[in-house]
Amino acid sequence: MRGARGDDDRVVDLSDDFVVLPEQTTDDTDRGWGERSGGNDEWLLAERPPHWD
Repeated sequence: MRGARGDDDRVVDLSDDFVVLPEQTTDDTDRGWGERSGGNDEWLLAERPPHWD
């Protein structure tokens, strides 16, 4: 076939911010684990072992 173009010649526009899969699932959130939101970062920092300093 003359003039037929294969996939290698096709122009693909990658400038769109199309999301195929989310970066984080709902299972992998505080709510998904049954925890309250807000976190406990302050407590974790206060309770860290002395050898981390």
